[in-house]
Amino acid sequence: MPLLQIAVLAVVQGITEFWPISSSAHLILTPVVFGWVDQGLAVDVAVHVGTMLAVIAYLHRDIWLVVPGVFELVRGRSSLGAQRAWHIIIGALPVIALGGVLQLSGAMTELRDPGLIGFTLLGFGVLLYLADRFGPHVLRLERMTARHALLIGLAQAVSLIPGTSRSGITITAARALGFERRESTRFSMLIALPAIAAAGILLGIEVAMSDDVMLGLDALAAGMVAFLTALVAIALMMRWLARATFTPFVVYRVVLGAGLLIWAYA
Repeated sequence: MPLLQIAVLAVVQGITEFWPISSSAHLILTPVVFGWVDQGLAVDVAVHVGTMLAVIAYLHRDIWLVVPGVFELVRGRSSLGAQRAWHIIIGALPVIALGGVLQLSGAMTELRDPGLIGFTLLGFGVLLYLADRFGPHVLRLERMTARHALLIGLAQAVSLIPGTSRSGITITAARALGFERRESTRFSMLIALPAIAAAGILLGIEVAMSDDVMLGLDALAAGMVAFLTALVAIALMMRWLARATFTPFVVYRVVLGAGLLIWAYA
């Protein structure tokens, strides 16, 4: 794969993964716009792993709370870390289970359709606006319950449809449940980690079995660029949400979705 294509795809992923505008939609549409051959799911997953590492670096305090919490959870002990770990597990399980079924059945590839992406970008963008505009914003993660985590996790499973936006739909669910904007975004990033890690493991197995050295090098380069870009994108968004709303992201989604529908069907 040309170095320019790898760099562009990685930058696009780094910017869009945690902004609620659908990274999967942009990864599918970017090669269409530039006339490139679709990079396939292997590179898609590699750049997702790069953004996962960016989240771990940015939310290192949360990670230091959660990792010991997993062991405390196994021992049956109660603590804030164990509670947070339990909520992340509950939130991640639906998308991991459904994603595995879709991947094994081959249905994942069939969903990479520009017309479908247009509908999901537009429709779920409007839902994000409604939840952000009219939802209460009083809860912090310390007030989260297992019910909250499960509902947000079920919403995350819907994001397997390209254009929905994993971060967008989980933030929408969290805002509708009453969580603050920055808290909603934090939990959205945290429950992404197990799913991205699982996909990364599958990629590693795929690369190892293929004996394709170039595929491995392409994936490594894409992941590194995505990591650096995502760190900057996360920091910018969190600073923005400290004083503003998700409306600019909604406007972008609606415009892009409408444009895609016109292009696909008109």
